[in-house]
Amino acid sequence: MRSKSNTFRTHRAVTTLAALLTGALALSACSGSDDDKKDNGDTSSGAAAGSTVTLPKLNGAHLEVAAVWTGGEQANFKKVLAEFEKRTGAKVTFVPAQDPIINFLGSKIAGGQPPDVALLPQPGAIKQAVEKGWAKPLGAEAQRELAKNYSQGWQDIGKVGGKQYGVYYKAANKSLIWYNAKVFENAGAKEPKTWKDLLTASQAVYDSGVTPFSVAGADGWPLTDWFENVYLSQAGPEKYDQLAQHKIKWTDPSVKQALTTLAQIWGRKDYLAGGQTGALQTEFPQSVTQTFTGGDQPKSAMVYEGDFVQVNIGETKAKVGTDAKVFPFPAVGSAAPVVSGGDAAVILKDSRAAQALATFLASPDAATIQAKLGGYLSPNKNVPISAYPNAVQQKIAKALIASGDDFRFDMSDQAPQAFGGTPGKGEWKDLQDFLKNPKDVAGAQAKLEKDAAAAYGNGG
Repeated sequence: MRSKSNTFRTHRAVTTLAALLTGALALSACSGSDDDKKDNGDTSSGAAAGSTVTLPKLNGAHLEVAAVWTGGEQANFKKVLAEFEKRTGAKVTFVPAQDPIINFLGSKIAGGQPPDVALLPQPGAIKQAVEKGWAKPLGAEAQRELAKNYSQGWQDIGKVGGKQYGVYYKAANKSLIWYNAKVFENAGAKEPKTWKDLLTASQAVYDSGVTPFSVAGADGWPLTDWFENVYLSQAGPEKYDQLAQHKIKWTDPSVKQALTTLAQIWGRKDYLAGGQTGALQTEFPQSVTQTFTGGDQPKSAMVYEGDFVQVNIGETKAKVGTDAKVFPFPAVGSAAPVVSGGDAAVILKDSRAAQALATFLASPDAATIQAKLGGYLSPNKNVPISAYPNAVQQKIAKALIASGDDFRFDMSDQAPQAFGGTPGKGEWKDLQDFLKNPKDVAGAQAKLEKDAAAAYGNGG
């Protein structure tokens, strides 16, 4: 499953957001306030009724849109494309892409059949698409829509060389730990606010007879997310930026500190469902479902990952907000982290229709359709919070928007694909090896640095 389209992430190391999330995730069943439901009406004379954006008539136009989304995610996005068709008269075909999408697009382009628009799951992929001459800049209408609906930070992630290429249509808050409410209740465990509190809660759960954590070690990407949250909170945003750009080496003492901290959980065989060996055989969907099946004796009490975990909880009988609850990733350093990521729409074949679709995807109209369907989060600040289908999702969305420009994008998504985005290689493999042997911090650092230096083409 690793389309970081299916995975996503962003960061915010500011206490106000952590406080908001903490209160937010108390799961009080509140619908959006009047402010949340504000003006989603017609703002332009040529707009369709109830819409906020004017789109051209495109009868006879055909578009292909490529993304790695599958299942419900793909089905829900197709509903957004259907609305675009209805408003413009264009025909849109969804093209299922393989991951890594850059390789998939390369073969399509080599064969002379690039899709018109592609959803790219990493800033590094946008940069590659621009450098290869594939991506086309966004036109004035799409840029106006972005300026109206997105914080500057989310606009900037879609820029390369100062030009706007990407519309971040989808986001994720990847600083969340989901837990089995019944297990916590039986153990007398409380939602932790700090790493020390998390270790205390883990011990209480363990003492009650349930293994504390499911870790999706078979997929390398959740391990990178664990590391990023610990590193961001502990080392701080400046160091995070330096490591993301390989301006400091993975042999840096700050990396040693983060790995040593991670080993306080990863190194406890009895804290991981199946121990280290079992964790390395556990894929992400299973890490979630085994936390929320088995009544009050599941295989684990907690699972770390982003807001999209709700999609997998939906495959069990557990109800989000009652059986399955969530707390923000605890503060390891002075502030709790918020790591996020997302998928950006990028135009590969410039046309009036492709530009119109990018404009539509930058509007609250498109995101509101998918928000109502669940399992989705938008960085668009003008999507009504009330559009999200449950209190948990509403609060996660509110927290993401509240972070404004003050966030950090997922570190491995910023890295060259060879290091940060390839199964069985680079950071994914190195952290799997570390999970297998969490005592060898220096060995893990040396491997990470060797692979990073090769992928970035520098010595740090």
